[in-house]
Amino acid sequence: MHAPLLAPSLLAGDHAHLGASARAVENLGLAWLHCDIMDGHFVPNLSFGPETLAALRRTGSKLFFDTHLMLSEPQRYVEAFAKAGANNISIHIEPAYDHAATLAQIKSLGCQCGIVLNPGTPASAIEPFLDQVDLVLVMTVQPGFGGQSFRRDQLPKLAQISSWRRERKLNFRLEVDGGIDLANAAECRASGADTFVAGTSFFKSADQAAFVAAFAKL
Repeated sequence: MHAPLLAPSLLAGDHAHLGASARAVENLGLAWLHCDIMDGHFVPNLSFGPETLAALRRTGSKLFFDTHLMLSEPQRYVEAFAKAGANNISIHIEPAYDHAATLAQIKSLGCQCGIVLNPGTPASAIEPFLDQVDLVLVMTVQPGFGGQSFRRDQLPKLAQISSWRRERKLNFRLEVDGGIDLANAAECRASGADTFVAGTSFFKSADQAAFVAAFAKL
């Protein structure tokens, strides 16, 4: 299992000062920034486009941009996000498009690739792609809005995917996103997760440095 990694979600940062939010993450010694991209169609909300990532790069950000495409047609946008500075691009299994070809396209653009599944989607839906990805993201809320409560019923799904990774000797990161705080992160870690997206719990923390230190001990 990979060492625990915290990826604060830019969606929960200060939207008037996204550059400052990204710098706060970097100044705490963290490597990853989670970028939630929403189209108002696949999920009922809008967030950022490629220009937001490009603007953060222009400010000098060296963070690993963990880019989560919550889009009905992600295949139309992966090139734009890769050019804007994404390091990993994750796509959802639920919409109907050529998932394998899109994952291959992401790789061809020099990015890592990930596959994502919503709470109502069984682990079996992504099983055929496990040997093609660098990351699997299990949503522990229904995506679209921050601040939702963690769904504990997703822990068995994490455990199932973790067991497949172990049995098949694969090396993808197993990420969890949705209502993550220190308490439920420990449960997720016990179920095999190694990468934790924290939005509200990180950015609203009274002591972000202590929050980061506690995560490192998972």
